[in-house]
Amino acid sequence: FMADTQRLDKILANFGYGTRKEVKQLVKQGKIMIDGIPAADSAMHVNPETSIIEVEGEKLNYKEYIYIMMNKPAGVISATFDNKLKTVIDLLPDQYKVFNPFPVGRLDIDTEGLLIITNDGALAHMLLSPKKSVPKTYYVLVEGKVTEEDIKSFSKGIVLDDGYKTLPAQLKILKQGEHSETEIIIYEGKFHQVKRMFESVDKKVKYLRRLVMGSVALDEKLEIGQFRELTQEELQMLHDCVN
Repeated sequence: FMADTQRLDKILANFGYGTRKEVKQLVKQGKIMIDGIPAADSAMHVNPETSIIEVEGEKLNYKEYIYIMMNKPAGVISATFDNKLKTVIDLLPDQYKVFNPFPVGRLDIDTEGLLIITNDGALAHMLLSPKKSVPKTYYVLVEGKVTEEDIKSFSKGIVLDDGYKTLPAQLKILKQGEHSETEIIIYEGKFHQVKRMFESVDKKVKYLRRLVMGSVALDEKLEIGQFRELTQEELQMLHDCVN
C-alpha cells in the first residue's frame, strides 16, 4: 500500500473517535463509511487525504497542517515537552496534539501573548529566519522612566550584554511614569531580547506581552490561555511577510 495510507483505527483514534477497540465496534455496526462504502475492517489502510471517511454520517475533516494562534499565559513554557513544567502544547486538546505541533519561536515563561503553533516546519523556519527580519510587536511595562534618549538608542540598535548589536528597533512611549508603558517592534528574536535591550539602558522589564507577529495581531477576544485556528486571511498574511 502507499506510504500515505494509515490504519483506519489509528486515524480515527487520533481524531478522538475513541480507542481502537471502540473504532472496531463502530466498524462492526456499519457506522464508518469509506468513499461511500461501509468499512470492512478497522485495520484496513486508508489515505485520509484522498478518501472521504464518514463516521455516523459525519465527514472527517482531515488536513495536513494546522495553524493555531494562542494567547500564551505566564508560567507556561514555549516548548513541546518538559518533565517538570507545563508547556503550551499541554494546553491543546488531543485533536491538535496528534499533528505534533510546536511553537514558532519562544516566549519566555513569564511572557504572555501571541504565539503561533503549527506543524508546518517550512513556514516556521522562514518566520524565525534572521534573513527575513519578521517584525514582532510587544507591549512592555518598564520599571523607571523611558526617555526620548532611549528611543534614539533603540532606533540605532542596542549592544547587548554579550556584545551583540541588535537590529534597529522602534520604541514608542505609551505612558510615562515611574512605570513606563511602552511598545517595541523588533526584527529578530535573540534570547530574552526585549529584557536585555532595556537592561542595556538600565531599565527593568516588569511585564511583557507579544501583540503582533508579521502583520498578524493577537485576537483581542482570546482570553489568556485560549487559542483558535488561524483564519485563511491570517495564514496568507504570515506567508506574505516571509515571501
